[in-house]
Amino acid sequence: MTNDNDLRTEETPIPVSTGDGHMSAIPPAPDTIGLDSPPNGQAANSQTIGDKRAERQFLTGRAARGMSEVSLSPAQLTWRELRKNRFAVVGGVTLIFLYLTALLAPFIAPYDPQDQLPGSRASATFQPPMRMRFREADTGNFHLRPFVYGTAQQFTPLRDIVYPMDAGQKYPVYFLVQGSPYKLFGLIPSSTHLFGVPKGGAIFLLGTDEFGRDYFSRLLYGSQISLSIGLVAIAITFSLGMLVGGISGFYGGVIDDLIMRGCEILMSVPDFYLLLALAAALPITLPPTTVYFLIIVILSFIGWAGMARIVRGMVLSVREREYVEAGRALGVSDMQVIVRHILPSTFTYAIIAATMAVPGYILGEAGLSFLGLGIRDPMASWGNMLTAAQNLTTLESRPWILAPGAMIFITTLAFNFLGDGLRDALDPKSRKLG
Repeated sequence: MTNDNDLRTEETPIPVSTGDGHMSAIPPAPDTIGLDSPPNGQAANSQTIGDKRAERQFLTGRAARGMSEVSLSPAQLTWRELRKNRFAVVGGVTLIFLYLTALLAPFIAPYDPQDQLPGSRASATFQPPMRMRFREADTGNFHLRPFVYGTAQQFTPLRDIVYPMDAGQKYPVYFLVQGSPYKLFGLIPSSTHLFGVPKGGAIFLLGTDEFGRDYFSRLLYGSQISLSIGLVAIAITFSLGMLVGGISGFYGGVIDDLIMRGCEILMSVPDFYLLLALAAALPITLPPTTVYFLIIVILSFIGWAGMARIVRGMVLSVREREYVEAGRALGVSDMQVIVRHILPSTFTYAIIAATMAVPGYILGEAGLSFLGLGIRDPMASWGNMLTAAQNLTTLESRPWILAPGAMIFITTLAFNFLGDGLRDALDPKSRKLG
């Protein structure tokens, strides 16, 4: 005999008695609601597939959150965990801002970084920063367009140059003005700058250096050197370290011994002294562009050995796994197995280590340039701009020359915040369902 319950379809309402002799129907149970027709109207549109599964299975609390997590991709899980770390988000936003500013440095900078005495001034040696104003100093009148006051050059009894404000010279600040020519991104010729003042005046937001060059413009152009060296050097270092470490761990035996002994010899030499020796070997007559690429090579040369040793240990733990053996059994070449199947298992570590190592390369370039062995004047970098800070008297009376040091500190801190956040976000053991 056929049971009546077997004939009832999932869409058939279940009749119940209301107690007054009439029959009523209740809607289907939650486990019969399809994925494409969630309840609660508009609110259900924000539900993920995992949320709908949990609702159909009457799951709540921790179990429901676990069901929602299953439906997310690894990238989505990482991004969700990273957003929870406020310091990592602040570090990432700061780095995005810094690198965008470096890319647009020729457009943002009001002057050429090598232009001495911009604005046809008689002298501007160590002129203090100018303040952009909206109110006049004497009358207090408000202006919608910002302006700067001119300065007059005077000498103290000790023959020091000072620049008192001259309220009789007022220069309005205009935006998208024409100035010195440049090539945006190294390709697009242009002469439009973000802001500037009329001819005969000058605007120095961060003051000037000992040659009267605009410090703000040099700081922006210097960021192109300092920030790019860290990224390019880390790309070379980790590519070489991962490849050499992968080959060493995959083959083992004599090849492993030779590669690892070479890495140990290289790591036994103190990094800073090796940097000094290699940088001192560079001829002084080399053009700045050549010095830039050689500094990258030097920084990359001293950093790959440690990376290779760590990757080699990770490869040793995965080279005997089933998917590696299956690839070799199918006739895939050893190099393809290493690059396509083994090294990807080390990417999580590589991303975290690269983020944490970039500040070291920035500091390395800054140290070499500070000692006169890296990027040389007139080419600007954060390191060689700090050379003037070696004079204590200059440092006490002209503190704005420490601006490159502040930028190095902010960049290093931002990379460390982002690296810590990525480490926690990419580690499945640190994720919590709550």
